[in-house]
Amino acid sequence: MKLLQELFANGLISENRMEEFKKDIEKTCKREEEVILENKIVSEDALFELKSKILGVPFKKVKADQIPAEVLEIISEEASNNYKMEAFAKTENLVHIAMVYPDDFAAQNALRFLANQSKFNYQVYLITPTNFVEIQKQRKTLGAETKKALEQLGQEKDDTLTDLTKKITETNIISDDAPVIKMVLVILRHALEAKSSDIHIEPLRDKLNIRFRLNGVLKSSLLLPLKVHLSIVARIKIMAGLKIDENRIPQDGRFSTKINDADIDFRVATFPTLYGEKVELRILDPSVGVRTFDKLGLSGRNLEVVKEAIKKPYGLILFTGPTGSGKTTTQYAILRILNQEGVNIVTLEDPIEYSIDGINQSQIKPEIGYTFASGLRQILRQDPNIIMVGEIRDEETANLVLNAALTGHIVLSTLHTNSSVGVPARLIDMGVRPFLIPSTLRIVIAQRLIRTLCPKCKTKIKPSKEAEKFILEKINNLPESAKNELKMPEPLYIYSAKGCDECRQTGYSGRAALFEILSMNDEIADLMIKDPSEKTILNAAQKQGMITMEQDGVLKIIAGETTIEEVERVTTER
Repeated sequence: MKLLQELFANGLISENRMEEFKKDIEKTCKREEEVILENKIVSEDALFELKSKILGVPFKKVKADQIPAEVLEIISEEASNNYKMEAFAKTENLVHIAMVYPDDFAAQNALRFLANQSKFNYQVYLITPTNFVEIQKQRKTLGAETKKALEQLGQEKDDTLTDLTKKITETNIISDDAPVIKMVLVILRHALEAKSSDIHIEPLRDKLNIRFRLNGVLKSSLLLPLKVHLSIVARIKIMAGLKIDENRIPQDGRFSTKINDADIDFRVATFPTLYGEKVELRILDPSVGVRTFDKLGLSGRNLEVVKEAIKKPYGLILFTGPTGSGKTTTQYAILRILNQEGVNIVTLEDPIEYSIDGINQSQIKPEIGYTFASGLRQILRQDPNIIMVGEIRDEETANLVLNAALTGHIVLSTLHTNSSVGVPARLIDMGVRPFLIPSTLRIVIAQRLIRTLCPKCKTKIKPSKEAEKFILEKINNLPESAKNELKMPEPLYIYSAKGCDECRQTGYSGRAALFEILSMNDEIADLMIKDPSEKTILNAAQKQGMITMEQDGVLKIIAGETTIEEVERVTTER
């Protein structure tokens, strides 16, 4: 109990607490370090630096991404897991070994045995459990694992596509350890651990390119030999229940699999290209799918307007923005709040992205005549309180949605326009009678997704003259209510994306939305009937306090959530 005694000697714990911890260690058979860290007496680094002094073993912070693959292979994965040790460097015949528990006699004996077997000398260093986990992740890098699977695949007899299909679907000869299956699982797991939203498997002229979409940006993650393309696609098709022998037309499907003890859904879309089928997988992680308003980026006036709108017993809430702007995620966030025991919620979706308990979700199938319009007619016979319609695509659906909102239902749907103020004109163009719009429409939520700064490495900087001018112009045009709530830093400063290991040197971690929310009032209702042009509605909306997406972006810049470059990137597309 040397660590506890040292903490007591330094006045960090009382004698009574020390005795309590000793009893806890004896009762649970936990290590001394584990109990101290669980009770958050000192930080992990401070504790292990103290342990380093007690043991006389040098403390080390190992950079996992700088360890050569051949060095990691010096100690087997089994030995590493059992004894919490890893090789991290080698100079001539001296191997540098990182250990979490160098005072563990079993670990020391195992290390001596390995050194004798492989004939190397070694130097031991103490590392923290967190640092050990980082090294283990490096051992399981995408490149290393797929390389191992490729080597196993090369040792086996080549299978034709027909043979592979037969083995997996009929005879079940191929196990989870088969190279192709292992390779697919490795790709899926690494995409999930990297917090990617999509996986793109793209055949090129002479190689197979695997790209992950991280924070909205596609990055090449792995290049494989083209010869494994058919096997990988076949495996994914089988998992998604698609026709394995059909590669001339696009196919859609989905599957669920357990990764890192979590059930993860994947939406699959295939597409024929010049060099073979391209496969796109959307990662639908239930743990991040349904988000709260603050995680979405809703705050201030925008948040209050949304909260007020969903309290109404009926009315239409419309979402607008391009594909991939987060509309569905915002819809799910609202449904999460509305999902109470006393209400019946029915949705029509294409596709269903996340399964939500308590909500009756239905996937439309246009190929058999089950469209948004036909499904909406059936929904109204299901005695719903709240209806979500994935998208308004035609005049029939538009009129049905407005009529449903008019007859006592809360209706959520999406429409493609560039801004919130463009929705009335778009509905009228689709054939909706103008007088129906103000009596049913509660709010229009327009949005775009921006990357948010990594909290660990973002740095405070003084803005350039151009940046300062841009910020001050937008601030001056804010509604008075927003100006009063704004806390402007003096002198003005913003944040920059620096880049670190945590954010993979990008400077960004995660995404949030910029919002522009149009709320109905008497003046705007009158304009929708007399003059529903974007300019007149925008002027009236700004008078009532509406914040444009650009202004919302500037507020997020000042709050240190994002950068000017990100705001300009998404708002100049409008």
